Amino acid sequence: MTLPTPTIAPDSFSGQRIGVVGLGIEGRDAVALLEREGADILLVDQNRERGERAPDDLAVLDEVDGLIVSQGVHYRLPLLIEAQRQNVPVYGPTQIFLERCPANVIGITGSAGKTTTTTLVAELLRAAGVRTHVGGNIGRGLLAQLPELDAADTVVVEISHSQLLRTTRSPQIAAITNITPNHLDQFSWDEYQQLKYRLVQFQDADDRVVLPTDNELAAVAASRTAASVTWFGLTPRTGVDLETTVRDNQIARQGRVVVEASALQIPGQHNLLNALAALAIVGDRVSDDVAARVLRDFSGVPHRLEAVGAIDGVRYVNDSIGSTPERTLAGLRATRGPIILLLGGRDKQLPLDPLLAELERRVRRVILFGESAPLWTAWLSERGVDAVNAGSLEDAFELAANIARPCETVLLSPGGTSFDAYPNFEVRGEHFRQLVRDRSDVSEMGNEVADGV
Repeated sequence: MTLPTPTIAPDSFSGQRIGVVGLGIEGRDAVALLEREGADILLVDQNRERGERAPDDLAVLDEVDGLIVSQGVHYRLPLLIEAQRQNVPVYGPTQIFLERCPANVIGITGSAGKTTTTTLVAELLRAAGVRTHVGGNIGRGLLAQLPELDAADTVVVEISHSQLLRTTRSPQIAAITNITPNHLDQFSWDEYQQLKYRLVQFQDADDRVVLPTDNELAAVAASRTAASVTWFGLTPRTGVDLETTVRDNQIARQGRVVVEASALQIPGQHNLLNALAALAIVGDRVSDDVAARVLRDFSGVPHRLEAVGAIDGVRYVNDSIGSTPERTLAGLRATRGPIILLLGGRDKQLPLDPLLAELERRVRRVILFGESAPLWTAWLSERGVDAVNAGSLEDAFELAANIARPCETVLLSPGGTSFDAYPNFEVRGEHFRQLVRDRSDVSEMGNEVADGV
């Protein structure tokens, strides 16, 4: 099945009866917008305590003029397939926001790194005195912010592939941090790539796109947009001038040294690339001096290689965001010393070979938990990797704490989603934090988990 054709929203929903499908953050914000515009609203949710109707009730389509659908609702839901067949308009919240936002929009997507890059861009702009808002896949919902925005503002938006599903607009500045296999349990590999490129597809010559030289699939986006291209990265590219790069262990912009790469608090080469992306995105709106200060002070985003504490010389690091093998691989490469890895959750049917090779090289013990533990047991046994299935995250933590030695790191970087046991990766990460805190002998530690750049 092909991806659905996006639908342009009306200037106002006044006088229309609109079904809101999915009543999470995006859905609740859509309801508030519809109330402001005087629309009649029908609430549709799988939780009947929140919704008036269930998503499997196709009779909804006889009662509405259109649907607003949250990103978490899969486009193959029978209600949405039937809506397309009957030509009932289906709108996405991101599309509505981009159509109506009076402010400048910076949109950032990628398979990994987009949250850190989005957060760092916002910190850089705020430090430079720019009135900046953050939203999208992190922070406040976008539609909720519309009433407080004006033309002098800048909105930094983290945009997931599923939020791009129903868009026919692109931000004035777009950035793709990278494109690697992800979410293949819900989309084909080709569909996933096409959704990422949609971020830049509707830009014009007055817009700008920021792309990496280190990721070929993301770099392809340069041929998918009319916007001017700004490049960042560690790898030279023929015929390309790098806006931001690293030379002699120094972060440089347009050939000028901004700060020593070793001054970054956020560990790992992937975070170095995130910093380069953020600098390229903000451009000359942020001076080198301000940028250097922000980069030195930025300590990262929770649940992303977050140093939780130390117990008897053992470091505990929360990388719950590591919900794909690739992210777990990045976490391992950014962590110094011997590692005990907590691996598990729900499998996403993604390539494993690079991670399996790194496990053999870097990890002293793998402790499995969650729904995918039996799958991991089979994969790891074929490679001769020492692993044990502890069952739950709590039991995995206790086993790790009992066998860990001084100067080792217990790393939660699961390689799978949290949805087998937790509503999101943040709750999973907070559980890990609490398990560490519950040990009375826990001490503070700096975010010193990296081998260095």
